[in-house]
Amino acid sequence: METFYEEHTDLNEGILYPFDCHIQKGLGKVTLANAHWHYYIELLYCVSGKAQVFISGDNYDFNVGDMVLINSREVHSVYGITEDVVEYIVIKFDPNILYSTSITVFESKYVFPFTSSKSTHQKIFTNNEIKDTSIPKLIHEILMENTKKSYGYELSIRNNIGGVFLIILRNWYDKGLDLNITTNINDKALKRLQKIFDYVDNNYMNSISAESVAFNSDMSYSYFSRFFKASVGKSFSKYLNYVRITEAEKLLLSTNLNITEIALEIGFTSSSYFIQQFEHYKILSPKQFKKKFNLNIK
Repeated sequence: METFYEEHTDLNEGILYPFDCHIQKGLGKVTLANAHWHYYIELLYCVSGKAQVFISGDNYDFNVGDMVLINSREVHSVYGITEDVVEYIVIKFDPNILYSTSITVFESKYVFPFTSSKSTHQKIFTNNEIKDTSIPKLIHEILMENTKKSYGYELSIRNNIGGVFLIILRNWYDKGLDLNITTNINDKALKRLQKIFDYVDNNYMNSISAESVAFNSDMSYSYFSRFFKASVGKSFSKYLNYVRITEAEKLLLSTNLNITEIALEIGFTSSSYFIQQFEHYKILSPKQFKKKFNLNIK
C-alpha cells in the first residue's frame, strides 16, 4: 500500500492559491485517488459512472449527482466499481476561505464543524437530496470559473464555495442536527482554543495532560477543564484520545509498524489501552480496521 501523503494546494503561475478545482476521470475498476489526507476541505461531485469513496475506513457509494464532503484531516480514497468511465469534479480549499476577511467570532462557529471539532457529520449527499438545491449549479460554476479564470474569478469561487456550505449548514440545522456550534464563544476564547489545538497537534505523540496544556495556556486546571468542555463539547482527555486515534488510522494504513509501535508513536504508554480506545472510537480493533480497509480496496 502506498504511503499517505499530505497534499498541498497547487501553485498557479507561482502563486499559492487557497483553492483548486479539476475533473478526475478513470475507466473501469481503477484507483481514482490513493489513500491520503490533507488540511484542506474537499468536495467531490459525480458527473458520470459509479465509484466508492472511503473516508476514515468507512465506504460510501458515489453515483451520478451525488456530492461527497471530506473534512480537514480525514483519510480518504476513491475507487471505480464498474467498467464505465467515472468522472467527478474535485473542489479543494483551505477552510479559511469560508471567512470573509480575517477570522471572526461569528464565522468561526460555523467553520468549527469541519476543522477543529473533528465533526462526524454527513459525508455523502445523494442526488435526491441536492438536485433541487443550488449546489449542482454552484459546483459547475466553480469549475467553469477556475477553468476560464476571467477577471475576478477568485471572488466568484470563494462566494460559490460559501454558498454550498451555507446550504449544507442550513440543511443540517433544519434537521435538528447538533453542529457543535458554540454560541457563547468570544474572540479571546477562540484564540485560546486555537492555541490549544495547535499545541495538541504538535505534541499529541508526547506525554501531555490537561494540567500541562492548562499551564501552557495560562489557565488554572479547573478553569481550563470547564472552558474546554464548554467550548468543544468533550473533555480534553477525550479530545486528545480522538486526535491520537485519528493519527493511528494513518499509521495503520500507511506503515508496517506493529500495534505496540503505533501505540508508542501516537503517545499511548500501553498497547492495551490504545486498543481499548481504538475500539471505543472505531467499534473494531486496530487489526480489524487494517484488515477491513485492505479488503475494501482490492
